[in-house]
Amino acid sequence: MPDEIPLPGSIHGLSEAEAQARLQAEGYNELPRPDRRTPLRIVLEVVREPMLALLLGGVAIYLLLGDLREAIILGMFATLSILITVIQESRTERVLEALRDLTSPRALVIRDGSRKRITGREVVRGDILVLAEGDRVPADAVIVECRDLQTDESLLTGESVPVRKTARADAGPSERRRPGGDDLPIVFSGSLVVRGTAIAEVVATGIRSEIGKIGQSLATLETEPPRLQAQTRRVVRIFAIAGAAVSILAVVLYGTLRGGWLDAVLAGIALGMSMLPEEFPVVLAVFMAMGAWRISQARVLTRRAAAIETLGSATVLCTDKTGTLTENRMTIAELRLADDDTFRPRETQGAPMPERFHALVEYGILASARDPFDPMDKAFHTLGREHLAGSGRLHDPEWKLVHAYGLRPGLLAMSQVWQPSDAQEFVVAAKGAPEAISDLCHLGAPELAALKRSVDVMAAEGLRVLGVARASLAGAAWPLSQHDFVFEFTGLVGLADPLRQSVPAAVAECRSAGIRVVMITGDYPATATAIARQAGLDTADLATGEQLETLSAEQLAQRVRTATVFARIMPDQKLRIVDALKANGDIVAMTGDGVNDAPSLKAAHIGIAMGGRGTDVAREASSIVLLDDDFGSIVHAVRLGRRIYDTLRKAMGFIFAVHVPIAGLALLPLLFGLPIIFGPIHIAFLEMIIDPVCSLVFEAETEEDDVMSRPPRPPDQPLFSASLIGWSLVQGTLAFVLVTVIYLTALTRGMPEAEVRALTFFSLVLVIVSLIFVNRSFSASLIAALRRPNAALAWVMLVVPVMLSLTLLFPPASALFRFGPLHLDDLALTLAAGIAVLVSLEALKSVGRGRFRVAVH
Repeated sequence: MPDEIPLPGSIHGLSEAEAQARLQAEGYNELPRPDRRTPLRIVLEVVREPMLALLLGGVAIYLLLGDLREAIILGMFATLSILITVIQESRTERVLEALRDLTSPRALVIRDGSRKRITGREVVRGDILVLAEGDRVPADAVIVECRDLQTDESLLTGESVPVRKTARADAGPSERRRPGGDDLPIVFSGSLVVRGTAIAEVVATGIRSEIGKIGQSLATLETEPPRLQAQTRRVVRIFAIAGAAVSILAVVLYGTLRGGWLDAVLAGIALGMSMLPEEFPVVLAVFMAMGAWRISQARVLTRRAAAIETLGSATVLCTDKTGTLTENRMTIAELRLADDDTFRPRETQGAPMPERFHALVEYGILASARDPFDPMDKAFHTLGREHLAGSGRLHDPEWKLVHAYGLRPGLLAMSQVWQPSDAQEFVVAAKGAPEAISDLCHLGAPELAALKRSVDVMAAEGLRVLGVARASLAGAAWPLSQHDFVFEFTGLVGLADPLRQSVPAAVAECRSAGIRVVMITGDYPATATAIARQAGLDTADLATGEQLETLSAEQLAQRVRTATVFARIMPDQKLRIVDALKANGDIVAMTGDGVNDAPSLKAAHIGIAMGGRGTDVAREASSIVLLDDDFGSIVHAVRLGRRIYDTLRKAMGFIFAVHVPIAGLALLPLLFGLPIIFGPIHIAFLEMIIDPVCSLVFEAETEEDDVMSRPPRPPDQPLFSASLIGWSLVQGTLAFVLVTVIYLTALTRGMPEAEVRALTFFSLVLVIVSLIFVNRSFSASLIAALRRPNAALAWVMLVVPVMLSLTLLFPPASALFRFGPLHLDDLALTLAAGIAVLVSLEALKSVGRGRFRVAVH
């Protein structure tokens, strides 16, 4: 335990006064808090939206006219819009807070010559840390002394295997101060001690540590804005400008020709609302929220809903190796004896281990910790439980560990001496680097050559190779060195971080969908190549971090066009790779689980974090979190993203079409001096209730048959293409003409204005319902589309008649809408209008189905 670690007499540590002075001068060992948007600031941003401004303007005019009821109704619409937006926008990034939690564990330091346990945030530069197995390192520190020290730096490097550390006095001449690699005399903040003990002097805290530098890069990165959101806002802005111009003109004409300037302003507001497609951002939010709910059923959490759609257009998927493609746990993949006889446990599931290999596993366990913390020690124990339990080859729990020899820079092997409960002779087991074990066994030249060939073969398969040896000792006088034992070579053990079973199929489906999969890892090239080959990736073109260091931004952009595997990559290089892919015009999805992945997760168009083994930092920096760490869930998300885009285009086309008759019927009376039929309350009712409800029908539509067999759409493809707008205008124009004919006919026959308003409004609503059926599918006929189940459509078909009945039969509602009574023949006429539009447009679709289908894809 840390409190039991002996200290050299020369180590006194900082005094409390010195520590407090440095704390005041350099700050706490934590990252600065990010600026958070307050609810008030979000509200101020929301009220700038054009539709909300029109609604609030309408409220003010009605108050001036003394019409409190209509003012309250419009005010409710405005309040609901503000409330929804504030709730959505309040989900801001918490990346730096997660980093702060990770970098502030409890720490044992030496101050004034005594041990003292403090919070990690109070550690300062110059503090002496006392570290032991299981401790989280609170700051970057140079190792003064250590014994058999290994740390897990996978959060910073992505390497699944712990790295060996050495003391400053024993380190080589290298000035390298970055995480990763063995025999560095530095421990890094956020890493975990998995073996041994150490005394280290803090050299960097807070933002000056390696993990702090990652936090700084996160603070300077802007999350990629959703492209659909940008496109819809641009369209709404264009319509707002056009609507404002037309509305101002209408106000001037109305006020000049009819008088009554307040009524003129109300008419202008109604016209502006009819021309402003406020439903676009509403429908976009609904689709993204429903998509997030649907994908959550597959154990995928969506932190930024718009990223689901963007994932559907991804052209490159950058995946980390450790914990993403692999399970992030060490297992023994191969046992190899001196005669090259091999046994692969993973390939022979359920088969008994041959007797010849029992000793190799047994002595590997004896050379490991009895209660393992190190992942490689755990792998030996796991294999022993699976294959040696009940065989009598596992050592008795009553055996005593009487002596141990740790790793040293000059001898990368460790030995443990055990005293069996029923024998006088001691048992010695050693494991370590193959060359160190061969040295302990004093192998001859032929044996060394054969050993090197075996090690090369195993390393080429991406295995981490250890040698195992055994010896015995008759007396209790321990030699000073492991070299003094008479070791016998037992065999080689190949350890690997196994590939997830779902990965090959997921990679193959990504390839069929036209998505290029790229591996970016901090691990060694041989290991990266082996895992990439198992996953089904192309391993012909591999690039290393050392090679990327020499490339300019332009050269890197060219290099990433062909390279599929990137090995020995540092966090800043991951970010450079993502930026280079984006510079090439790719839509980049990035998966990861460690702190080292956080900057690239945030910089990518879509960041996908592993939720089970992933860190809080990675999850907070991401757009999507895979709760079950199943790489195959990414394919499900891609499929859903493409479906969302298809159905979203159908919904947007429908909304475009609907606005043509709404705007036309609001403008027509102003131009020709006819009775005003629609006020702001009617337009708000249509746009804030009926259209979003109808749009749910499209969100519930099933996916197109070719959704995962076509390539990703071009990144620059607009949501509102010319073909989509053209088809929408055709639909809207036909609907406008038909409803206008009904409106004018009713006026010429002398119907009261209230009845004309009701007849026209009902006709318009039923025409809108018919446009839902028209836009459900561009590739299937109406009959085929009706056969596809859609629960939302069934609900709409029930809700719309009920709502229309209430506005007609419930006196307060009919008074609010200023509706007169309708007779059965009037209702039959409105139903006939909807059917006529549906039949006409379906006939037009059947003539040019191939051309209209382009509007979807």
